[in-house]
Amino acid sequence: MQQAITLDQAYATCRAIAKREAKNFYYAFVALPEPRRNAICAIYAFMRKADDLSDDESISRQQRLRNLEQWHASWHEAAKGAATSDPVFVAVRDAAQRFNIPLSLLDELIAGTTSDLKANPGDAPDTYATFADLYRYCYLVASVVGLVCIRIFGYSDPAAEKLAEETGVAFQLTNILRDVAEDAERGRVYLPLEDLAAHDVSLESILHRAKASPPTSNERALLADIGKRAEAYYASAARLLPLIDRESRPAMWVLVSIYHALLKRIEHANYDVFSSRASVPTVQKISILAAGMTRMAVVRLSP
Repeated sequence: MQQAITLDQAYATCRAIAKREAKNFYYAFVALPEPRRNAICAIYAFMRKADDLSDDESISRQQRLRNLEQWHASWHEAAKGAATSDPVFVAVRDAAQRFNIPLSLLDELIAGTTSDLKANPGDAPDTYATFADLYRYCYLVASVVGLVCIRIFGYSDPAAEKLAEETGVAFQLTNILRDVAEDAERGRVYLPLEDLAAHDVSLESILHRAKASPPTSNERALLADIGKRAEAYYASAARLLPLIDRESRPAMWVLVSIYHALLKRIEHANYDVFSSRASVPTVQKISILAAGMTRMAVVRLSP
């Protein structure tokens, strides 16, 4: 018999997952009012579970895909009201109802997680031919998260949806730049093949390179082009901020500031993403969070 779990217990589990795993995200979560913070933590825990199922390299791609499909089916049953002892399902079901999150968006989120598993079965590296192809991937794995988040943050102007989509692309392009070396070790190159060709950079030079060797001038130019695209999409984040509810803006500001700071560190390293993995120092994150909390206090004290 499944043991019943209370909603408070479910949200507590999701908060613990977010605090342990979320890193950049969690600093923004803290700046949200409690009901919205609970919902965001639930969505994060849902994403984390999907990612963990997808990334378990101790089993084959086919088995990981089957596991994800079974988990997805279980979620659909829970979403329809079936009894479940899964605290993440309990919390996400409540958050979706409370903040009018379409279940289709959560399905797209899972579709993004499975896209890597379906990309190139076998030994062929995972690649994207064009930036349009990469944009679709970024939409599924990051923009969809943004579209879910703005429903929790609150908004009324429909223009917020396209801006949230492009903000997600900015975040994912930042992740892609940071993780070029790590992804290559796993047989994944998210830099579009058309961009590699335009900069006379071979796929093999990304996939098979000496450990921690700095980029060539051509590789730096390639990575800088991706960085410029990301910078352009961060402009959408600035336009999104005033469109969401006032009490959620500090959290959004914290999240954008931390991610943009990560891109700036990559830029300041002249796009050397091979010698070491870029990160935003904890002291800088705390400084950004402190500024966000000050913004939140001002909002709460304002009439």
